Amino acid sequence: MTLAILVLPGFSHLALHAYLEPLRIANSISKEELFRWQLIGLDSSPVIGANGLPVPVDTTVAAFDARAIKVSGLGQLVMVGGEQIEALSPALLNSFLRTTARLGVGITAIGTATWVLAQAGLLADTRCTIHWSRLAAFSEVFRAPRIQDSLFVKQGQFSTCAGELAAFDLAVDLISTNAGKQVAQEVCRYATSEGQRSGSNRQTGSAGLAFAGISERLVAAIQIMEENIESPLSLSALSNRMRLSRRQIERLFKTHTRITPAKYYLWLRIEYAKRLIEATRLPMIDIAIASGFVSASHFAKCFRTIQGTTPQDLRSKMNGKRIDFKRENHL
Repeated sequence: MTLAILVLPGFSHLALHAYLEPLRIANSISKEELFRWQLIGLDSSPVIGANGLPVPVDTTVAAFDARAIKVSGLGQLVMVGGEQIEALSPALLNSFLRTTARLGVGITAIGTATWVLAQAGLLADTRCTIHWSRLAAFSEVFRAPRIQDSLFVKQGQFSTCAGELAAFDLAVDLISTNAGKQVAQEVCRYATSEGQRSGSNRQTGSAGLAFAGISERLVAAIQIMEENIESPLSLSALSNRMRLSRRQIERLFKTHTRITPAKYYLWLRIEYAKRLIEATRLPMIDIAIASGFVSASHFAKCFRTIQGTTPQDLRSKMNGKRIDFKRENHL
C-alpha cells in the first residue's frame, strides 16, 4: 500500500511516529515492502511540529494533483494535525481533499486533523472522532458529523483517530487488514505492546473516574452532569435519575469533593466553556448558552470566579497565540 502523509503545521510528532513506526516494523518483520510512504507539506519548507522540531517533506499539496495521485497508485492519504488546527487556511486544503476523496482514495485524519476534513464538508452525517481537547468545540462548530469519544472510527473511505498513542492502534488495524492478523500481532510484540486497543474504546474518562473504586454512585452522578451541560439538571432531577434523596446526593459530594453538587456542576460547565473559548471563535453568548447559562453577564461572573480571569481575556490570549502561529508558519 502506498500512503501519502500530510503533516500540518503544529503537528504532533508523537502521533506521526506512532502511526509510521508500526508500518516500518511490519515491513521489517515480513522482509518485504508492505507499505511505502512519502511526506507532503502545504509548501516545500520543512514542517514545524508542536515541539519545535522540523521535518522535511518529499513533495507539496500543489504538486500532488489528481494526475500525481493516479500515477502514484495512492491507497491512503493520512493527515496529521496538532495545535492551532483552526488557524490553518482552508482554501488550498479543501480543494486538495475534495479531489482526493473524489478519486476514491481512503483518507485518514489523525489527532485534530478531523477538523480539516469537516471544514472541507467531507464528513456530513459521518461517524468520526477527534482528539479529546477538541471534542466539545467540534460538537458546537460542526453539527452534521456524528462525533464520538473513541480512539478511532472507520466509516466508508474515511478514518478518524484521536491521535497521539491511538495512532499506533489505528496503524495496527491497517496492518491487520492489509497484511494479516499474525503480522499485526508480531508488530505489537516487537513494539512491546500488549496488543491493539479497540477503536471503540473511549479516549477520555469522565471526571468522575477519579473517584472510581471510591464511590461508584458519585462516578454515575458526575457522568449524568457531563451529559447535561447545555441544559443543566436541577438537584431534584439529578436525585430522581440517581434514585437517591437530595440529602444523600449532597452528602455524597461533600464527603468526596468537599463542595456542594451545585458548585461541582458549575465547575464542569465552566471547564466545558473554557475548552470552547480555547478551541473556537464562537461568540461568547453562544458559548454561554452551550454551557448552560442564560445570560452573558452571569456566565462571565461565574467564569471569573472559577478561572480567575474573564472569558474575554482568555479569548484575547488565545487570539494572540493564533496570530503568532500564523506568523511562524507563514500562513
